[in-house]
Amino acid sequence: MQAKARSVSVRRDDVLVMMRLMWLAFVGVLLVLAQSVAAQARNESLAPLAEQISPAVVNITTSTLIEGQTGPQGIVPEGSPFEDFFREFQDRDGGDNENRPRRSNALGSGFVISEDGYIVTNNHVIAEADEILVEFFPGDGQPAEELVAKVIGKDEKTDIALLKVEADGPLKYVQFGDSDIARVGDWVIAMGNPLGQGFSVSAGIVSARNRALSGSYDDYIQTDAAINRGNSGGPLFNMNGEVIGVNTAILSPNGGSIGIGFSMASNVVIKVVDQLREFGETRRGWLGVRIQDVTEDMAEAMGLDKPGGALISDVPEGPAKEAGLLAGDVIISFDGVDVEDTRGLVRQVGETTVGKSVRIVVHREGGTQTVLVTLGRREDAERAEEDGDEPEAEAPAEEDKDILGLTIAPISDSQREELGLDADAEGLVVTNVDDSSEAFEKGLRAGDLITEAGQQKVTSIADLEARMEEAREAGRKSLLLLVRRGGEPRFVALSLEE
Repeated sequence: MQAKARSVSVRRDDVLVMMRLMWLAFVGVLLVLAQSVAAQARNESLAPLAEQISPAVVNITTSTLIEGQTGPQGIVPEGSPFEDFFREFQDRDGGDNENRPRRSNALGSGFVISEDGYIVTNNHVIAEADEILVEFFPGDGQPAEELVAKVIGKDEKTDIALLKVEADGPLKYVQFGDSDIARVGDWVIAMGNPLGQGFSVSAGIVSARNRALSGSYDDYIQTDAAINRGNSGGPLFNMNGEVIGVNTAILSPNGGSIGIGFSMASNVVIKVVDQLREFGETRRGWLGVRIQDVTEDMAEAMGLDKPGGALISDVPEGPAKEAGLLAGDVIISFDGVDVEDTRGLVRQVGETTVGKSVRIVVHREGGTQTVLVTLGRREDAERAEEDGDEPEAEAPAEEDKDILGLTIAPISDSQREELGLDADAEGLVVTNVDDSSEAFEKGLRAGDLITEAGQQKVTSIADLEARMEEAREAGRKSLLLLVRRGGEPRFVALSLEE
């Protein structure tokens, strides 16, 4: 029995030794593989990718006739070491007559998206141009070729333009990728014509996503890949050679790259380009409401569980009014997609087909309602607004009383006439705001017109006081006011606590 026990013990020790040896061998293999991968990474080059996609990237030169301009005309950026050279060149070319019309040249970039010659660039690159020349670099030792381009369409809101050239044969082109799947930290390549120096490549990473600069439809990718003047309109590529952005702007104190560049996301550009290609212009959906974000105090005042959605502050004539949407409604879902804020709703509406009937879920009077709205076209609405009357202004009045840090009074007929208000304009006019009050901090000023309180119309001070009492009895800490200034409405929630 003892001999048998020793034998079993020996076999177990042998197994343990073999397992340790196998484990060491496995670790050794992993180390070898890691060293191999690291070596490959050190030797990896972007040259093959650059050679593959660069023939589709073009330089764009525009020419514009400008009256009475002097000095170097956009050939190089201000402060460039070449500025004196070009100034001297222009002086020799007739500098004595400084007030005569001159041609201004500007440089930018673009990229070919189809073999039959469609080219994407920035609108600001070709705006006001009399002539547009596109320079191609086919590679393989072939000489550069220059073709005249015509504008198919342009969109100021996203700063995108679509051009077309007529070539003798099919052109090399690139395809769009999905910008929504680009991650912060992904490698990217920017190509273009920086500072007029000719074709250039720079590399970096996606630094941030979903940046908004100034427009309603902004969705920028931020990158540290070098982008300078002249790169505008050029492509931002992912490592698959797909365009995920159009290089548009830089943040810089001196006009040069400091590693903060912005490219309009391809998923925005694709929709714009498709419409420009089909119609020569954009056709964005239009709901016809004025909206604002819902803050925490607004949500509390309206009985919402949390901030979110888009609060309708006004419903002028348009699709929303025809469908029955009301000021004070909070849009929480549009066409089956939850609404997080006003920016998201504006983009979603704009990207929806004109004439489509969509279901909109709103929070109204403590519950939810679904409204079916047939979208109009934003461009038509904007043209109608430009041709229409100026928006009405608001007015002060009499019978002042201090409430919630505001001095308010109802409107008199003489004040309506004096301030150009409609004869049926109703509400309470703010005649003064306490500088130390919450109302002042939230932007209320003398001349604002309060038309609703607690999502009900107010025409007298008694109405406002009644709404305040109703809110207190309902256990609310804030009162929601609808305020108009210069014809523009917005909601403001003021605390009811003493």
